[in-house]
Amino acid sequence: QVQLAESGGGLVQPGGSLRLSCVASEFTFTNYYMNWVRQAPGKGLEWVADINTSGLSTYYADSVKGRFTISRDNAKNTVYLQMDNLKSDDTALYYCARGSAARSGLDIWGKGTLVTVSS
Repeated sequence: QVQLAESGGGLVQPGGSLRLSCVASEFTFTNYYMNWVRQAPGKGLEWVADINTSGLSTYYADSVKGRFTISRDNAKNTVYLQMDNLKSDDTALYYCARGSAARSGLDIWGKGTLVTVSS
């Protein structure tokens, strides 16, 4: 079954760091862009970052640029999101999703991992 499984969320203080992971299964991982998308409590979906198939090209939302880093390990079918200097506004459910092209065609989503930034 084609699926994505996120992990690594938790409670962190403002200014802290977390690394999220997303493991892909039952599809050819290297054929797809990978994305991170988040949903804060009571708000809509916000696209966060994506990475191309080789891992050499990345793109970020302005709200996380300079603080978050997306990467992928194609040998492990895994995409990561390193989150540094976290702020309370980063509190959200974080999803990974595969895409057929840059920031588009998101068709398979994980169930999400919750990140809470609070003192």
